[in-house]
Amino acid sequence: MTRKIGIIGLGHVGATLAHSMILKHTCDHLVLIDTNEKKVKADALDFCDTVANTGYPVHITVNDYAALKDADVVVSTLGNIELQANNTDDRFAELPFTSKQVVQVARDLKASGFSGVLLVVTNPVDAVTQLYQQYTGLPKEQVIGTGTLLDTARMKRAVADRLQVSPASVSGYNLGEHGNSQFVAWSQVRVKGHAITDLFSQEELDAINYESLRGGHTVFFGKFYTNFGIAAAAQRLAEAVINDSHEEMPVSNYRPEYGTYLGYPAIVGRKGILERLDLHLTEEEKEKLLHSAETIKENTRKGLEHA
Repeated sequence: MTRKIGIIGLGHVGATLAHSMILKHTCDHLVLIDTNEKKVKADALDFCDTVANTGYPVHITVNDYAALKDADVVVSTLGNIELQANNTDDRFAELPFTSKQVVQVARDLKASGFSGVLLVVTNPVDAVTQLYQQYTGLPKEQVIGTGTLLDTARMKRAVADRLQVSPASVSGYNLGEHGNSQFVAWSQVRVKGHAITDLFSQEELDAINYESLRGGHTVFFGKFYTNFGIAAAAQRLAEAVINDSHEEMPVSNYRPEYGTYLGYPAIVGRKGILERLDLHLTEEEKEKLLHSAETIKENTRKGLEHA
């Protein structure tokens, strides 16, 4: 069976993700869509040259929404990073731009007959995921954002650095908005057979929380965009769908009790969200999650106004 994936938006993240999918042979057919036709055609040719050296055939189609009708996965990586450059502390800076783009992309996706799983990387990812679900009409389980998957990876890297272990040895999550209201749920973090609170002082935990929150800013200030970390998160999420891996990961999924999409662990597979998990959080963590949910909902309302 042919595995087909579409990527909408071939900027820094979209191009990095496409390259990763080709190198890892994630799909057999890759559909690339971008409003900058000259750039996307150049990328496609570059990728064809890449394919010639991998030994894995990948068919590449450019700017054809009709080709997405039978796609297994479509990934939205569109955005305008220049807007973020003027306001690096707020991922909602891109919302006036991205909310308008979502309306058109959703219309084109519906017209194509696409019925697969839509993965959203576009910022602000929780609000944009909500908008995509509303405008495409796809089931909530089939519209997923990368959420706090990257933020959780940053937390695990920060913990692992301090303990000199692999990040894969650290379990736990960042929850809530992929933005300033997110937080590390320390009640869920374990490493080396211990609760993280047994290994670090509160001051150290606060430092790690800050590092996981501000990691993206550090990368951004170094090169004025981010791409590798978030593309790896999107790659992992796409693989979970395409391979039906039933993997647990903290992605942006719709939580009825909060009335919004937000970063929270769920089981991901071929049909999208297969199961929403329920964590035993502390009262303080529950309050933080509620605050984060309200932040997302307020900014989603603003997005609807822009759209």
